Amino acid sequence: MRILVINPNTTASMTAKIGEAAASVASSATQIVAVNPADGPPSIEGYFDEVFAIPGIIAEMGKAPADAYVIACFDDTGLDAARCATDAPVIGIGEAAFHMASLVAGKFSVVTTLARSVPAIEHNLAKYGLASRCAKVRSSEVAVLELERPGSNARHRISQEIARAISEDRAEAIVLGCAGMADLAHSLSEEHGVPVLDGVVCAVTLAESLFKVGLKTSKIGGYAAPRGKRFAGMFAPLSPTEAEVV
Repeated sequence: MRILVINPNTTASMTAKIGEAAASVASSATQIVAVNPADGPPSIEGYFDEVFAIPGIIAEMGKAPADAYVIACFDDTGLDAARCATDAPVIGIGEAAFHMASLVAGKFSVVTTLARSVPAIEHNLAKYGLASRCAKVRSSEVAVLELERPGSNARHRISQEIARAISEDRAEAIVLGCAGMADLAHSLSEEHGVPVLDGVVCAVTLAESLFKVGLKTSKIGGYAAPRGKRFAGMFAPLSPTEAEVV
């Protein structure tokens, strides 16, 4: 199968890291293609950035049809819109990590980047019906692009927040709340002695499973294909034709 992993921001170094994490768990028969839009924010830190990333996600899906798609932003940016654009499975790394954490621990905490990201994650947990399984959503106050800067102390600050989550929240597992943390999960799990989940590998694994059993995105209801209409101005190239899906 072919999985298109979309980093919704424009930072190519993060896309490469995400692609490596995805490939590390994919089966030998799975082709991983990691991409990012050319236009949009260099990082997604809150609701405002998300809005400008979504058109790029849809555009990348149209360029490279695949058997499944992974949206590699922990806020699950544009996830519902992406599911409208295709009948293939579309997995958000946040939703994937929450579900997998709930299978290996009674309670988990999320350690994300900045405090401004906490409300969006809490909203998603409630939306997915998993808020009761999450002990707390914590911010490490690490900006997303710090994760890409050599010599940054970002890992140390994330590790400190994990220690607090285990001690204060009684968290039994930790979900890393940013795709840019994908390369840290294994070492942090060994350091703290609890499962530390990265959403990228969780999403790829779930995408392969859905493909294997032949499940696709329902086209009845909210995820129905967009109605045909002509968009104006800069979004004209993204105009959907009637019942158009990738």
